[in-house]
Amino acid sequence: MNLPDRPTRTSGRPPTLREIAERAGVHVSTASRVLRQPEPADGWSEAALRVREVAVELGYQPNLWAASLRTRKTTTLGVVMPRLTDGVVATMFQGIEETATQAGYSVLLSSPPDDLDAQRRAIEFLVSRQVDGLLLSSLHSPGREFVDSLSVGSLPMLQLNRHADVGLPFVSGDDHRGGYLAGRHLLDRGFTEIAAIAGPDHASTSRDRLAGFRDALAENGIELGPDRVVRSDFDVSGGVAAATVLLESDSRPEAIFTVSDTIAIGVLGVARDLGLHIPDDLALVGYNDIPVVAQLPVPLTTIRSPARLIGATGVRHLLSIIAGNDVESVKLPVELIERASTLR
Repeated sequence: MNLPDRPTRTSGRPPTLREIAERAGVHVSTASRVLRQPEPADGWSEAALRVREVAVELGYQPNLWAASLRTRKTTTLGVVMPRLTDGVVATMFQGIEETATQAGYSVLLSSPPDDLDAQRRAIEFLVSRQVDGLLLSSLHSPGREFVDSLSVGSLPMLQLNRHADVGLPFVSGDDHRGGYLAGRHLLDRGFTEIAAIAGPDHASTSRDRLAGFRDALAENGIELGPDRVVRSDFDVSGGVAAATVLLESDSRPEAIFTVSDTIAIGVLGVARDLGLHIPDDLALVGYNDIPVVAQLPVPLTTIRSPARLIGATGVRHLLSIIAGNDVESVKLPVELIERASTLR
């Protein structure tokens, strides 16, 4: 039996759906349907598998631009995420990208400075690229006026990690609970002269972690006075500046809680320069459990935040919103990781 000749193609030219269909022995509409849909729950049929094998053999790539014109969808998610050099933020983005890829979506990331003008420009850029939805990880509190001023139409949006009272659902760690666990741990270790480095006031992560920490101390009759709470940036230099204020004061605390591990690393540097030993002279608790803190000369007690899961859950919830569903805000569990920086 003579087999039909396989269609020939001009060298370097992408294959057409008709060429794939003819080689696979199916109608062109069948080839088109197979190549634009996810795998059915009961698996691919024999004909569908043949289509997909031929497509791989010929190097077929779907024309996403043409598809977006038909469906008004680009299968792209926009993400606004400052401080990508921060370990926990980078881990969160890994969860975003992995989950989006598994769902057949691409991710378009903008990582502006953590200020409102820069965030507005980032959002406008992503909207201009016709993303199907936005993940916003850095809204400032209060944020209602900012969000209401955005020209995004009915574009689905979800808050990630931080949250502000803006009428949008969010996915975050349980930051209040994390702050509470840090405070309870220091009290259980017998510390009473305690201070906090609280991060920037516009971040809900800072506010919630400090509030939980205060609540734990209040249960033991301890109130943090103004001289025991120092605001800072989230980075190492912020920790250095805040720790200098606390540790060079006449009433130096015996324990400090910081709302991020990077701040805690700055505290360690100041303590070293002042000749203080951790934990004999100063106990320290961080937040997030970035990988490096377990490997420090004195491993850091910290609150483990599920960064990758926050990112992954955020994508799943945003895709649900895009599909027309309502979603509830979620606070994911956190846990205390006890290490040498509080053991004495």
